[in-house]
Amino acid sequence: MTAATRSNEPSNKSSGRVIAQIIWMSIKLLIIPVLCIIALIVGLAIGYVILGDKPLSDVFDFNTWKHMYDLVFAEGG
Repeated sequence: MTAATRSNEPSNKSSGRVIAQIIWMSIKLLIIPVLCIIALIVGLAIGYVILGDKPLSDVFDFNTWKHMYDLVFAEGG
């Protein structure tokens, strides 16, 4: 029986394959944060529109969330 021979030269991958692997790894790393942001936006819209009976345009208004922040963290009197 003879041992299998291995070449000592590194395998030459094509540059297209390396770029495809980099892109695929980037997609895998970014999918969770992107899905979390989408879930946050959908959750805000559902909570504000369905539970709060307010218009959808108010969900993306900065003054709405500033007002809610002020209500939650207001000094008790």
